[in-house]
Amino acid sequence: MTQTDPLIPIPSGEIPATPVFRAPWEAYAFALAVQLSEQGIFDWPEWTQALAAEIRDAGEDDHGSQYYHYWLTALEKLLTKQGIISEEVLQERKTAWREAYLRTPHGKPVEL
Repeated sequence: MTQTDPLIPIPSGEIPATPVFRAPWEAYAFALAVQLSEQGIFDWPEWTQALAAEIRDAGEDDHGSQYYHYWLTALEKLLTKQGIISEEVLQERKTAWREAYLRTPHGKPVEL
């Protein structure tokens, strides 16, 4: 792995030299996938297949910079496939968050 890889193995008890996540939302997406798997919404092999499909579909031009975007897309697809959320509700929520983000002053927390 290189210093820019999104997931750098961290030896026990050591602080990584570079951030494991580039932004807080990446850590949240990671934790959400782990928690949903632990709750039995999907199993980890199903998750890895979904994520691998998103990465594969991205093509050869991507060098890992969009890794957590693929992670999030895979998560959204699994949740709609499992019937946890409908595509319509998912799109409504994404639109609401985007609108909230656009009206939030810089440096302030985004609230729906």
